[in-house]
Amino acid sequence: MRSLLLCAIALPAFAGPLVIVDPGHGGNQTGAGSPTGAWEKDAALEISKLLKAELEAQLRATVKLTRSKDDNLSLHDRVDWANAQKPDLFISVHLNSMPTKKQRQSTEGIETYFLSAAASGDQAKKVAARENAEFHEKRPKGGDTLAFILADLQRSEAHADSSRLAYAVHEELVSATGGLDRGVQQAPFYVLMGLQAPAILVEVGFISHPDEGARLTDPEYQQKAAEAIARGVAAFVRQVAVREAK
Repeated sequence: MRSLLLCAIALPAFAGPLVIVDPGHGGNQTGAGSPTGAWEKDAALEISKLLKAELEAQLRATVKLTRSKDDNLSLHDRVDWANAQKPDLFISVHLNSMPTKKQRQSTEGIETYFLSAAASGDQAKKVAARENAEFHEKRPKGGDTLAFILADLQRSEAHADSSRLAYAVHEELVSATGGLDRGVQQAPFYVLMGLQAPAILVEVGFISHPDEGARLTDPEYQQKAAEAIARGVAAFVRQVAVREAK
């Protein structure tokens, strides 16, 4: 976290942290769909591009996207590439959905996640299962995937800060958009594995909901969401600076 401290103290004179922004899905992995036929992969990419610009403006961050167009990119490739960059922060951008027509009509809101070996509830478990669906498991030597995640959490000094980052981003996003607050939660997302840096997954809203789905594909709303996420990141970086300066 030393680099984050130096970045925060230096603002606005010098370059900020290295942030990896991961637009969920892509290519033939379309993700969730809206009632009007829009896809999660496209809205996630648009929000991520806007977030990149906001992080560069608000934090003077160096921001890299795991994908910048409609590419097929496996979860393995995302994780391996992100880890190789040695980022200060990692943010995966997704849009949520519900499986049944009745649920799609009524369920909306914002959820923000950080990595855990066990989900914080049934809904968190279902969200992780959906987002992990394109993961083709390569079992780590000496144990199963769950054991690997648990060991990773135990050795990662960034785990507690992932929680703090999640809360900072979630608070700003809910406040700015007026979206229903569905809370900060924990779940075993493969895309968050292995990172020695604060890492979160943001479900910006339910694309499957008729009203929220329409908002999530609206450029003005996407810009508002990107600005809010960036403000949350900036707030977190400054929290770290205050803590480390003591």
